[in-house]
Amino acid sequence: MGSFSLVHWMVLILVVILLFGRGRISDLMGDFAKGINSFKKGLADADAPPAAAPPAPPQVTNAAATPVTPASEEARR
Repeated sequence: MGSFSLVHWMVLILVVILLFGRGRISDLMGDFAKGINSFKKGLADADAPPAAAPPAPPQVTNAAATPVTPASEEARR
């Protein structure tokens, strides 16, 4: 009463095969395997370090130009 015997398991497997068919069970197991592979790939992607950010563009500075200040305006006049 506590556990199933070998005969019970064989009858249960036979009923499952009759209800679902052989092809359908193999399709279900294939989908299950694809799901596991997708899950593992997702975990591997989450563990991978993020891609390095591209370097910042160089700053263009014009050292030759002098800033315009009120004092330099008066000197020009």
